[in-house]
Amino acid sequence: MMKETLLKKIHDKTITVGVVGLGYVGLPLAVEKAKAGFKTIGFDVQDEKVRLVNEGHNYIGDVVDSDLKQLVDAKMLTATTDFSFVKDVDFIAICVPTPLDAHQQPDISYVKSSTEAISKYLTKGTMVVLESTTYPGTTEELIKPILEEGSGLKCGEDFYLGFSPERVDPGNLIYKTKNTPKVVGAIGADATEVIATMYRAVLEGDVYEVSSPAVAEMEKILENTYRNINIGLVNELTMLCHRLGISMWEVVDAAKTKPYGFQAFYPGPGLGGHCIPLDPYYLSWKAREYGFHTSMIESSMMINDQMPEYCVDRASKILNRYAKAMNGAKVLVLGVAYKQDIDDYRESPALRVIEVLKREKAVVDYYDPWIAEYKYKGQKYQGLKEITPEIVAGYDLVMITAAHSNVDYDMIQKNAIAIFDTKNVMKNIANRENIEVL
Repeated sequence: MMKETLLKKIHDKTITVGVVGLGYVGLPLAVEKAKAGFKTIGFDVQDEKVRLVNEGHNYIGDVVDSDLKQLVDAKMLTATTDFSFVKDVDFIAICVPTPLDAHQQPDISYVKSSTEAISKYLTKGTMVVLESTTYPGTTEELIKPILEEGSGLKCGEDFYLGFSPERVDPGNLIYKTKNTPKVVGAIGADATEVIATMYRAVLEGDVYEVSSPAVAEMEKILENTYRNINIGLVNELTMLCHRLGISMWEVVDAAKTKPYGFQAFYPGPGLGGHCIPLDPYYLSWKAREYGFHTSMIESSMMINDQMPEYCVDRASKILNRYAKAMNGAKVLVLGVAYKQDIDDYRESPALRVIEVLKREKAVVDYYDPWIAEYKYKGQKYQGLKEITPEIVAGYDLVMITAAHSNVDYDMIQKNAIAIFDTKNVMKNIANRENIEVL
């Protein structure tokens, strides 16, 4: 009866949706659920996020400001810090962060605390879906026991539980939450069918069903580990190409002319974002439980993790050619976002680059047209409000660590003493006398 009841409620759009965590994953999902005609409640422990949502003020780049305000005004979307409203929902998605701790170990405390809060108010006939990226087994080994113990309900009989990995690419102009294909794996065939049906009622992208939450969890880690390994390969070859006097950027551009069997990945100062730098650690951590070492993955992580130090070492050699020591050198870092044209600096390698530069006694400033200030290891750092020819000329080295499109690189080239371009963003500038590329 639970399956038929939920399918009918989905068809009739009488489902009330809950989304826990109103960040880069949760808020766009909540907006799409509400736009599809489902009354939606957003849950978050941060009062400021709840206040902004309830006032119709957007703070996520992938959400259209007018969409959020319209949904709030129509009372289709509300936000709260009070988890007792979980009792009013039929579907709840957990979209909280899964970072690494200080020892590079998985930190699933946000997932655990959110699940505990949900369990206190979970009612019969509810679908619960974890979207946060995590290690294979989390849904069944961690989430399920907490929900059953806290609610007194039984998974599969009283509520459905599944995993559907988030696929969010901030700044992507083509693929958003609405049109990105979704993977769903749940505990039991009925749960998989109903949860997949719920997503199909909201999203335009395909919904692909797999046999279990563990498969869906592993699939998500495969997506990002694939990229981690290939970026690690390119970064390692970049170091070799520099010694050989070959441009790795030109090598990749030549290789990608092959119409099959090759996908282009490019070098950079390291990995950033909420997934690629983190997910392989979740897998290698889980693998050790079974006495298995993911040697290829761990090797790629080592290469990518050392790129900030490698870039600073290259920067030091550039300064040396201008008879400048790193100690006391004035360095301007351009871009602290982890990718171009976004205001997201989570795990950005530029922050590590700045840290290492300062450790080597350089005098460092940064400019990012998207990020006026950032927080790193408990401290807040302010960026330059603008860059002018006079400002650029006052630095011994300009180090480009994000390929933002709204920066005047011609002006920088004409006025900088020396430039280290780690993103090849200045590739079309003809005069290259003062430019070195990673």
